[in-house]
Amino acid sequence: MKEIPIPYVRSNQTGIVIVLLLALSLQLPWLIAALFIIQTVGLVFGPKANLFILAARPFLTRLLPSAQTEAAELQRFNNSLGVGFLTLSLLSFALGWATVGYIFAGMMGAAALGAILGYCIGCTIYFQFNQFRARRRFKKG
Repeated sequence: MKEIPIPYVRSNQTGIVIVLLLALSLQLPWLIAALFIIQTVGLVFGPKANLFILAARPFLTRLLPSAQTEAAELQRFNNSLGVGFLTLSLLSFALGWATVGYIFAGMMGAAALGAILGYCIGCTIYFQFNQFRARRRFKKG
Protein backbone atom coordinates (compact mmCIF):
# COMPACT_ATOMS: atom_id res chain seq x y z
CA MET A 1 0.00 0.00 0.00
CA LYS A 2 1.32 3.43 -0.92
CA GLU A 3 1.88 5.81 1.98
CA ILE A 4 2.19 9.59 2.37
CA PRO A 5 4.30 11.10 5.16
CA ILE A 6 2.16 12.85 7.77
CA PRO A 7 4.19 16.11 7.53
CA TYR A 8 3.04 16.37 3.89
CA VAL A 9 -0.56 15.73 4.91
CA ARG A 10 -0.32 18.38 7.66
CA SER A 11 1.20 20.92 5.28
CA ASN A 12 -1.77 20.49 2.94
CA GLN A 13 -4.24 20.77 5.81
CA THR A 14 -2.49 23.87 7.15
CA GLY A 15 -2.55 25.48 3.71
CA ILE A 16 -6.26 24.77 3.43
CA VAL A 17 -7.00 26.32 6.83
CA ILE A 18 -4.91 29.43 6.15
CA VAL A 19 -6.41 30.07 2.71
CA LEU A 20 -9.96 29.51 3.94
CA LEU A 21 -9.46 31.74 7.00
CA LEU A 22 -8.28 34.50 4.68
CA ALA A 23 -11.12 33.89 2.21
CA LEU A 24 -13.78 33.88 4.90
CA SER A 25 -12.47 36.77 6.98
CA LEU A 26 -11.74 39.02 3.98
CA GLN A 27 -14.79 37.85 1.98
CA LEU A 28 -12.67 36.82 -1.04
CA PRO A 29 -14.34 34.00 -2.97
CA TRP A 30 -11.53 33.99 -5.55
CA LEU A 31 -9.28 32.51 -2.83
CA ILE A 32 -11.72 29.61 -2.59
CA ALA A 33 -11.45 29.18 -6.37
CA ALA A 34 -7.63 29.20 -6.09
CA LEU A 35 -7.84 26.57 -3.33
CA PHE A 36 -10.14 24.50 -5.55
CA ILE A 37 -7.47 24.53 -8.28
CA ILE A 38 -4.70 23.59 -5.83
CA GLN A 39 -6.69 20.70 -4.39
CA THR A 40 -7.92 19.46 -7.77
CA VAL A 41 -4.37 19.40 -9.16
CA GLY A 42 -3.30 17.42 -6.08
CA LEU A 43 -6.22 15.04 -6.52
CA VAL A 44 -5.55 14.43 -10.22
CA PHE A 45 -1.74 14.29 -10.16
CA GLY A 46 -1.07 13.16 -6.60
CA PRO A 47 0.49 14.75 -3.53
CA LYS A 48 3.72 15.63 -5.34
CA ALA A 49 1.75 18.15 -7.44
CA ASN A 50 0.06 19.79 -4.42
CA LEU A 51 1.28 23.39 -4.09
CA PHE A 52 1.19 23.34 -0.28
CA ILE A 53 3.31 20.19 -0.15
CA LEU A 54 5.73 21.57 -2.74
CA ALA A 55 6.13 24.77 -0.70
CA ALA A 56 6.65 22.89 2.57
CA ARG A 57 8.92 20.14 1.25
CA PRO A 58 12.25 21.98 1.77
CA PHE A 59 11.34 22.58 5.42
CA LEU A 60 10.24 19.00 6.06
CA THR A 61 13.19 16.95 4.74
CA ARG A 62 14.69 16.37 8.19
CA LEU A 63 11.33 15.14 9.55
CA LEU A 64 10.57 12.64 6.78
CA PRO A 65 12.89 9.73 7.71
CA SER A 66 11.16 9.25 11.09
CA ALA A 67 7.70 10.48 10.13
CA GLN A 68 4.59 8.37 10.42
CA THR A 69 2.60 7.88 7.25
CA GLU A 70 -1.00 7.79 6.10
CA ALA A 71 -2.45 5.55 3.43
CA ALA A 72 -2.51 7.30 0.06
CA GLU A 73 -5.97 5.85 -0.58
CA LEU A 74 -7.33 7.51 2.57
CA GLN A 75 -5.68 10.81 1.69
CA ARG A 76 -7.15 10.64 -1.81
CA PHE A 77 -10.61 10.02 -0.32
CA ASN A 78 -10.23 13.01 2.01
CA ASN A 79 -9.00 15.16 -0.86
CA SER A 80 -12.03 14.11 -2.91
CA LEU A 81 -14.34 15.19 -0.09
CA GLY A 82 -12.54 18.53 0.09
CA VAL A 83 -12.82 19.12 -3.65
CA GLY A 84 -16.50 18.23 -3.37
CA PHE A 85 -17.08 20.86 -0.68
CA LEU A 86 -15.14 23.44 -2.68
CA THR A 87 -17.20 22.58 -5.76
CA LEU A 88 -20.42 23.11 -3.82
CA SER A 89 -19.02 26.35 -2.45
CA LEU A 90 -18.13 27.69 -5.90
CA LEU A 91 -21.48 26.58 -7.36
CA SER A 92 -23.21 28.45 -4.55
CA PHE A 93 -21.24 31.60 -5.35
CA ALA A 94 -22.09 31.21 -9.04
CA LEU A 95 -25.79 31.07 -8.12
CA GLY A 96 -25.45 34.21 -6.02
CA TRP A 97 -25.74 32.38 -2.71
CA ALA A 98 -22.63 33.82 -1.04
CA THR A 99 -23.60 32.77 2.48
CA VAL A 100 -24.09 29.16 1.40
CA GLY A 101 -20.78 29.32 -0.48
CA TYR A 102 -18.97 30.45 2.64
CA ILE A 103 -20.73 27.77 4.71
CA PHE A 104 -19.50 24.97 2.41
CA ALA A 105 -15.98 26.44 2.42
CA GLY A 106 -16.16 26.76 6.21
CA MET A 107 -17.16 23.11 6.52
CA MET A 108 -14.05 22.10 4.62
CA GLY A 109 -11.92 24.41 6.76
CA ALA A 110 -13.42 22.97 9.93
CA ALA A 111 -12.68 19.43 8.74
CA ALA A 112 -9.06 20.35 7.92
CA LEU A 113 -8.60 22.10 11.26
CA GLY A 114 -10.15 19.12 13.06
CA ALA A 115 -7.69 16.80 11.31
CA ILE A 116 -4.76 19.00 12.36
CA LEU A 117 -6.03 18.86 15.94
CA GLY A 118 -6.37 15.07 15.87
CA TYR A 119 -9.84 14.14 14.61
CA CYS A 120 -10.25 13.28 10.96
CA ILE A 121 -13.93 13.37 9.97
CA GLY A 122 -13.00 12.20 6.46
CA CYS A 123 -11.30 9.15 7.99
CA THR A 124 -14.46 8.37 9.96
CA ILE A 125 -16.60 8.67 6.83
CA TYR A 126 -14.12 6.47 4.91
CA PHE A 127 -14.23 3.80 7.63
CA GLN A 128 -18.04 3.83 7.83
CA PHE A 129 -18.35 3.70 4.05
CA ASN A 130 -16.04 0.67 3.87
CA GLN A 131 -17.94 -1.03 6.72
CA PHE A 132 -21.20 -0.46 4.83
CA ARG A 133 -19.72 -1.91 1.64
CA ALA A 134 -18.36 -4.95 3.49
CA ARG A 135 -21.74 -5.66 5.15
CA ARG A 136 -23.49 -5.29 1.84
CA ARG A 137 -21.10 -7.75 0.15
CA PHE A 138 -21.54 -10.19 3.04
CA LYS A 139 -25.34 -10.10 2.71
CA LYS A 140 -25.17 -10.74 -1.04
CA GLY A 141 -22.66 -13.54 -0.74
